[in-house]
Amino acid sequence: MLKRLKVFIADLSGDRPATSKFGDDDYRLAATALMVHAIEIDGITKPEEKSKLRDILRHRFSLSNSELGELIDKAHQKDHEAVDLYGFTRTLTRTFDQEGRQRIVRLLWEIVLADEEVHEFEDNFIWRVAELLGVSTRDRIRMRKQIEAGVEGDPSPLTDSDKREESS
Repeated sequence: MLKRLKVFIADLSGDRPATSKFGDDDYRLAATALMVHAIEIDGITKPEEKSKLRDILRHRFSLSNSELGELIDKAHQKDHEAVDLYGFTRTLTRTFDQEGRQRIVRLLWEIVLADEEVHEFEDNFIWRVAELLGVSTRDRIRMRKQIEAGVEGDPSPLTDSDKREESS
């Protein structure tokens, strides 16, 4: 609480430097905020989930350790400030094509299944995110079953190459 008050005062006075690499419309921040929410939604944050989050972010977004820490901190902040999921999913829908959005849902399943348990809140959360991203029920369930069976998905980084084609 004291930290938030200090940040608020720094924002008002203009003393807070704008050094964040991850802007509010950054797809990495939106995806990470959803992953953070997935980890915390059942009320129990397990070490396996935290470790999986860090592994996914490091590999999929090609981040250094300092960038990784900054992204996770900012994602926690954005998740706690958010009133719904729409802001995050809107950013991802604008950024990615269908395949990229499916990869986001797959990453959420990887996070949730890191502890080999799926709480009903986690399942419902992924269903809502998938619906907002336009990922079909069939694809969402297929991805879950693949991860539960240990079938490897596309391990390549989630980058600008997954973004939508700009229409002219």
